[in-house]
Amino acid sequence: MAEPLRLVRLEGDNFDSVLRELRPASPIDPDVLARVKRILREVALKGDRALLEYTRRFDGVSLTPEELRVSREEVQEAYGEVSESELGALRASRERMEALDRETLRRAEGWSWLRDGIRVDAVLHPLDSVGCYVPGGRAAYPSTLLMTAGPAKTAGVGRVVVCSPPSRGKKLNPLLLVASDLCGVDEVYRVGGAQAVAALAYGTETIRPVAKIVGPGNLYVAAAKLAVLDRVAIDLPAGPSEVLILADDSADARLITRDLICQAEHGGESVCGVVTDSEDLARRILRLLPGMLKRVERREIVSQALSTRGFVVLCRDQDQAVTFANAFAPEHLEVMAGDAPSLAKRIRTAGLILVGGYSPAAATDYCVGTNHVLPTGGFGRMYSGLSILDYVRRCHIVESSREGLESIAPFVKLLAEREGLPNHAVAVQERFGNGD
Repeated sequence: MAEPLRLVRLEGDNFDSVLRELRPASPIDPDVLARVKRILREVALKGDRALLEYTRRFDGVSLTPEELRVSREEVQEAYGEVSESELGALRASRERMEALDRETLRRAEGWSWLRDGIRVDAVLHPLDSVGCYVPGGRAAYPSTLLMTAGPAKTAGVGRVVVCSPPSRGKKLNPLLLVASDLCGVDEVYRVGGAQAVAALAYGTETIRPVAKIVGPGNLYVAAAKLAVLDRVAIDLPAGPSEVLILADDSADARLITRDLICQAEHGGESVCGVVTDSEDLARRILRLLPGMLKRVERREIVSQALSTRGFVVLCRDQDQAVTFANAFAPEHLEVMAGDAPSLAKRIRTAGLILVGGYSPAAATDYCVGTNHVLPTGGFGRMYSGLSILDYVRRCHIVESSREGLESIAPFVKLLAEREGLPNHAVAVQERFGNGD
């Protein structure tokens, strides 16, 4: 039987090899990409007919064109299938996220800059339309709907569309439909996979195309999003979920072990790791885990993730642990250490940083107010997590006085002439009567 976690020691000369082992390069499989491109081509050419065929083939659900879109009556019926406590949880999550989003927008727009007679104003304009992909089928993720469609509506996006695969009974989960209503979603479609991405990008007889596609999905969805970049914008690359816990000997080994198990239940490919300078803590985690695994739900999935993608990295000191965390660039980084706030400030690449024993990734997946659509696979080095700013375009408005333009005219003339664009210089000089 495979060990539940690997213990890896960082030595002076094995840092890069350990990092490659634990964070292997994971380009999209060429076979997956080829299949996805066939699906995209079919949907672009055949529209609804291809959507219906792929829904039958991949989801085992036979739909008519009229059944693709979820009706308003179905959404209202979903409220009757949701308990008051469930509705309260959805509302709490939505309200906390909306409050944080509005504050983010307030700070991002409305500023002005004035120098030497030239004024620049920053304004934000919402996108015209956004498509939100929400994984579904055998499971439902209303939290992902809240975190993709909710900020779109808060930003003022005019048309927000949700696509999610249906269950065998042609239905979408009632929590998903209620969440869509709480967010003010305009259209909900029971279609998933690469074909849903194709419909959002190219359009069909039933689904009009959108300007941007957001939301997580499986390898086929991720590949499809990358393949339609010539047509639409996307949010960020998102693959199997990840947590890395940076800890010292003051950390609670039981809480760390519980958080590893929590992360592992996302799926067998989930990345679950600890980096520490305490051998005693590492040993405590390794001792605790087998006993805790015997009593957990979804044990098969959890055990698979921990045995294949779980690890404890033992470092010589905290500096090396911080260096490893930055190089690994995890989706979630939990910091459980005596000086957790100061350690957290040294992390530059994580998708989301969680400080202290009362800030678990599990809470941020639902009701803290931050977004759980985050970069994985090391993409935190160059991508931020999804936020309300992904649903707006920033635009600068420039207004210059005569004196302001005159103050920079010599620099414009010099640079324009050096770049071989003399008419740029003339366009400026003309305003002062000396264009020829």
